[in-house]
Amino acid sequence: MKKMTAPLLLSAALIISACGTEGNNENGNTNTDNQEANEDTTGNNEAAEDEEGAANNTENNVSNEEQNDEDNETAGEFPVTITDNAGNEVTIDEEPETIVTLQPSDTEILFEIGAGDRLVGVSEYCNYPEEALEIENVGAQDMDLERILSLEPDMALVSDYHASSHDDSLEQLRDAGIDVVVVRNAESFEGTYDTIETLGMLTGTEENAEELIAEMESGMEELAELGETIDEEERKRVWVEVAPSPDIFTTGTGTFMHEMLETIGAENAAEEHEGWVNLTEEEIVTLEPDTIVTTYGYYVEDPQEEVMNRDGWSDVPAVANEDVHDVQSDIVTRSGPRLVEGTRAVAEAVYPDVFE
Repeated sequence: MKKMTAPLLLSAALIISACGTEGNNENGNTNTDNQEANEDTTGNNEAAEDEEGAANNTENNVSNEEQNDEDNETAGEFPVTITDNAGNEVTIDEEPETIVTLQPSDTEILFEIGAGDRLVGVSEYCNYPEEALEIENVGAQDMDLERILSLEPDMALVSDYHASSHDDSLEQLRDAGIDVVVVRNAESFEGTYDTIETLGMLTGTEENAEELIAEMESGMEELAELGETIDEEERKRVWVEVAPSPDIFTTGTGTFMHEMLETIGAENAAEEHEGWVNLTEEEIVTLEPDTIVTTYGYYVEDPQEEVMNRDGWSDVPAVANEDVHDVQSDIVTRSGPRLVEGTRAVAEAVYPDVFE
């Protein structure tokens, strides 16, 4: 069994329609004398109007071209300077053509905002989308420095773990002319949106990033609206396990998984704790959760059965009512584009009658 550690933390389009009104002549009669008197000047007026219209069109075209040039300069404009999550000021002089990522969440974000085809190296845990599995493996927490250098990427996205534990390696990347950006795993929905926005800025895909954020916010709002329909007395107390016994880890406040539970109208059984915490089986029993959600079915065979058969757990409401469920780990533990999907999966496990 793999050793489990606490996770390293993550459009509404406006369609404007314009319609014009056609002017009608309220007086159907024509004054013949006035018409004859005006005929002589009509040709001159029309010529003058044509000349003036041509001048206006030329001026408008020039103005539009200038505006388009200005918009193009603003969208994806480089150089870009940011302060990364390690406090380093990083300047990206040109739009990066080749990128290495060492976190699955960053890889997923880049694919989602249209920059996935620039990836030349990813971590060994980058398994989504399927295209990521075909990209060169450059390690994970223990990065393969030699391989990264051989790929000669324009930019390397690393974690705060690398910044604190592999600073010498990062300096070698910088010395090789690689732009190194430290991206901390987000601990909230808002933090995830900020990461998406930053990666959009660094890759010249700001518009795609903004659209993704809008879609995610909309999806979360829909789930929250359903969560609000659950009566107070019907709200469940939920225990989430992101690592199995004997080293059981759960999610306290200050995490995006806590936000997931709040969004769907559930109570986090571990809400008195902060961050990703380790509790004993004895401590968990006293919390009396109504529902238990596990996230490690990908490497533990039948996690529900393991929880149901724990000594001393028979009186836990979730066990007594067989309300124990496993959800796909990646969509609920990665602070990336699939957070909405993950929140929905938890919602369907906890309140199957509400979230269908």
